[in-house]
This record gives sequence, C-alpha cells and structure tokens, in this order.
Amino acid sequence: MPDFRTLSDTVLVAPQIALSDLADAAKLGVKTVVSNRPDGEDPGQPSAEEVAEAARAAGLDFVHAPVIGFPDEAAVEAVGVILAKGDPVLMFCRSGTRSAVTWALAMRQAGADADGLRAAGARAGYDLSRMPL
Repeated sequence: MPDFRTLSDTVLVAPQIALSDLADAAKLGVKTVVSNRPDGEDPGQPSAEEVAEAARAAGLDFVHAPVIGFPDEAAVEAVGVILAKGDPVLMFCRSGTRSAVTWALAMRQAGADADGLRAAGARAGYDLSRMPL
C-alpha cells in the first residue's frame, strides 16, 4: 500500500512512489502528480519521463518540478499554479519532505497561515517548524 500522507483536503504527499501507486492515486481522486525529485538522484528510481508515462496511463496529469536542497522559486511557482486549480494532487520526492516544504511555501505565497501550514506538515509527519514561512 502506498505511503500517501494528507497535507490538506486536496493535497497528498509521499516518499518515492512506485509506478503501480499511480493507479491507487487515481482511485483516490488525484488529478495531478507532482514529482519534486531530480532525475538520477538515486540508482533505480524511475525517471520523470517514466513517471509521466505511467501517470498518463492512469489518467493523471504530471508535473516535474525538481527540488535540490531548498525549493527554488521555479519549483514553488510551478506547485502554486497546480494548487491554485484546486484539484486533488499527489506530490512526492525521496522522503516527502521537499514536497511538503514546496507545498508549504506555495501555500504561504497564496496567503495561507504559517502556523496552520506547520501544523498540517506535522500531522503528515513532516517537521516544518524551522521553515521560513
């Protein structure tokens, strides 16, 4: 069973997903998958193109917004555009932390309360207490 964690009513976050997890995401109502992993980060991880193909086969849209270290403006903006649509989203990276941080930064830019974002991260198992929100 995939390790999907809830950040909000429309956002799930996960550590590295298997291609077979995309069908489960679709069954949960997810419309878009966002990969925050750069290609080649770990041996054996599926490439963004492989995830994109599997996502499309499951009827999902795919966005590759890689994050190396702290999320840059481009990744935060790309995630913000996806989140603004309001459709259910699954975001993932190696552990889920970069995805949770990128989500929180995008939501903060959209006006969300910093303490509420930190609390949502904590409920999902991610410590955002030291993030500059």
